[in-house]
Amino acid sequence: MSVRKKIWGEHAEKIARRLEAIDPDLARYIQDFAYEEVMARPGLDLKTRELLAVTALIALGNPDELKTHLRGALASGATEREVRETIIHSALYLGFPRALGAMKVFSELLERGRGGGA
Repeated sequence: MSVRKKIWGEHAEKIARRLEAIDPDLARYIQDFAYEEVMARPGLDLKTRELLAVTALIALGNPDELKTHLRGALASGATEREVRETIIHSALYLGFPRALGAMKVFSELLERGRGGGA
């Protein structure tokens, strides 16, 4: 299975279409280079890479991409607890407002996954 499909899961086609609508060339770089080359490199497992991506996206304040990688972290074997601890730990370096925003995104994602919300 491709790294991209493992991370994006059931949202893979929707995410690919959204990226391609923005710019096909950039979409290709993201899908082929970022995911299938960089994310697939040996040396770090995918779960660790996804938790690092979560931290970086908290720092950057990108909630849409954060949601994708929160899902990806879970799909790559991170437990809910590990994701929560990653977010809490990020507060030390990135600030409590960023961590709080990320925890809200994660809580909403979990709630939708449990049948609540759209």
